[in-house]
Amino acid sequence: MELFGIPLEMIYLYGLIISGVLTVLYVLFADVFHFHGAGDGGLHFLNPVLIFAFVTILSASGYLLERLSSLHYLLILGISAVSAFIAVTLLNVFVLVPLSSAEESLVYKESDLRGRIGTVITTIPSDGFGEVMIDSTSGRIAKPASSFDGDSIPNGTQVLVVQVKNGILEVTVHHQLKSFI
Repeated sequence: MELFGIPLEMIYLYGLIISGVLTVLYVLFADVFHFHGAGDGGLHFLNPVLIFAFVTILSASGYLLERLSSLHYLLILGISAVSAFIAVTLLNVFVLVPLSSAEESLVYKESDLRGRIGTVITTIPSDGFGEVMIDSTSGRIAKPASSFDGDSIPNGTQVLVVQVKNGILEVTVHHQLKSFI
């Protein structure tokens, strides 16, 4: 079968090459264009990644079926469309949706550090600055710190973050209550 004098096999191949190139370009330059789909209107399936993936899978399976089988061209188009739809749905559900929600979970605000316990990694002098390491579920946070009480705090001491001012933690020595059990 030919369309506009071009065999369908070549049309699928051209579609595969063009959609593959557009996918790579979109992945490289997506942050420049700031395109996030159709917005909050509930049309998240119009994400360019999903559209490019659909066309790429449709073209690839169409090309392979045209080359390797003797099925009718409409049946090949239907099989390719269904397989592309299933693959893109799985991509959306198991990759894109979890990635979009995980991006926000790694962010912390400096006000969230109040009340956290950390370890002094650079000695904090009474009138200067040192550094404190705070362990969290997403990794470690090292921040500059000063003494809240005006006392010198040596390296390796457990400290409690009292407040955060201008990105600098104000800390005091953490005294753990002893358990008599």
